[in-house]
Amino acid sequence: QVQLVESGGGLVQAGGSLRLSCAASGRTFNSLIMNWIRQVPGKERQFVAAVSRNGVGTYYADSVKGRFTISRDNAKNTVYLQMNSLKPEDTAVYYCASGVTPTYHYWGQGTQVTVSS
Repeated sequence: QVQLVESGGGLVQAGGSLRLSCAASGRTFNSLIMNWIRQVPGKERQFVAAVSRNGVGTYYADSVKGRFTISRDNAKNTVYLQMNSLKPEDTAVYYCASGVTPTYHYWGQGTQVTVSS
């Protein structure tokens, strides 16, 4: 079993930055491929980014490429999402999840990101 807890969401103006964190416990973190997923109420969830077990491989949705950076610190059992140049369309609940797109095994509770124009 894996427990995931996100933090770092909030309200920011367009063009601003936020850094999300996801702390994991309950299992060997470095065995997990980690992802950030976002969802707007009433819409399908959207893959945002993924990072390989050792942090070397990263993958991004086209909509965030060049603006967002996913990383992980296996010593701290934490995965991060640095979000720069935020746009109103980035507004969503952001979740961290383990697994390989589109199959996710464990989810956090989510953190709200709101970008005002």
